Amino acid sequence: MQTNIPQSILDTPQGKEANDILRSCVHCGFCTATCPTYQALGDELDGPRGRIYLIKEMLEGGEVTERTQQHLDRCLTCRACETTCPSGVEFAHLAEIGKAMVEEKVQRPFKQRLLRSALVKVLPSRTLFSTLLGLGRLFRPVLPLELKQKIPKSKKTVGFPKKEHLRKVLLIEGCVQPAMSPEIDVAAAHVLDKLGIQTLRLLQAQCCGAVENHLNAKDAALKRVRLNIDLWMPFVELGVEAILSTASACALEIKEYGHLLKDDPEYAENAKIISDKAKDIVQVLSEEDLSQFKLTQTKRIAFHAPCTLQHGQQLNGSVESILTGLGYELMPVADAHLCCGSSGTYSILQPKLSQTLRDNKLMNLMQHKPQIIATANIGCLHHLAAGANVEIVHWVTLLNTEG
Repeated sequence: MQTNIPQSILDTPQGKEANDILRSCVHCGFCTATCPTYQALGDELDGPRGRIYLIKEMLEGGEVTERTQQHLDRCLTCRACETTCPSGVEFAHLAEIGKAMVEEKVQRPFKQRLLRSALVKVLPSRTLFSTLLGLGRLFRPVLPLELKQKIPKSKKTVGFPKKEHLRKVLLIEGCVQPAMSPEIDVAAAHVLDKLGIQTLRLLQAQCCGAVENHLNAKDAALKRVRLNIDLWMPFVELGVEAILSTASACALEIKEYGHLLKDDPEYAENAKIISDKAKDIVQVLSEEDLSQFKLTQTKRIAFHAPCTLQHGQQLNGSVESILTGLGYELMPVADAHLCCGSSGTYSILQPKLSQTLRDNKLMNLMQHKPQIIATANIGCLHHLAAGANVEIVHWVTLLNTEG
């Protein structure tokens, strides 16, 4: 793609990166076939190619309006377009640059600013989020159905294993998962324990930075990323095999640290080390002998592969392979490449479109009547559960149940 971006912008790291990405696009349009919002809305500007044109126009000095912001806001950053693109266009990185520029040029209405500010303050704070979730659970019986569906009931769970092993991983528990579904990380730790791998944890559990990053609170996001690097590097020096997450969105974000801080002379090297150490739980378990977790009786299951797993981390088929090997009968899922509509805070900021995507996803997941639906990300799990009539679980909890 030809570009005519002013030199003043090209001289910035973001401008140079955006220009390189734009020039790699060949206008083929393959991306529109796999874009969830284009499929739902049928508007070229709500597909990757249209958004690329909007960002290009903005970088070249064109008018930036609320319309520009709306079309970029509707992007899920699911990266399905990247999986499809024959030219290797890094659309997610381009979209982040574009969204940040629009945020500077177009002031949002007060209600939007207030909501986004609240999300940036509440979600990354484990303490604050846990407190508010507890209040929500207390008043859950009298809440409207729409709100009630978004508040999961509390679950009893056993503690983390305390046995020491020579092999060790650092588990990043994140911000909302310990409060919403603590059983996931506990299950992962017990599965690893049975495999002779010790799970190390931080006392000061930290958000990975994804919430702030995707809501264009860039300074706060980078500050958090640097703090995480400082907290995690001693564990790398200790010799942990991996910096591990059971949430595919968090695993992807940590793998992006090297990119986020590539121009930071103080942190670039350690950021790359952290990114290289980052692994999704499936990457660790795929290398282990899991025969002790095999089913004694086959169960029908539908697996929802989160976008952050299949498109972001390019690990499509990895969980499915493990579950099939353990004796689960996996049901086929139509349009498995399409997003469920969760996408971090998307379900809050774009509720109608998000619900449309969720309903379509659930229809496809339920088509062959599975006994269970499994997924690999906390956001997808609770987003789907709010509209489902079958149990939805994180796939790693299945191993802990059967093992």
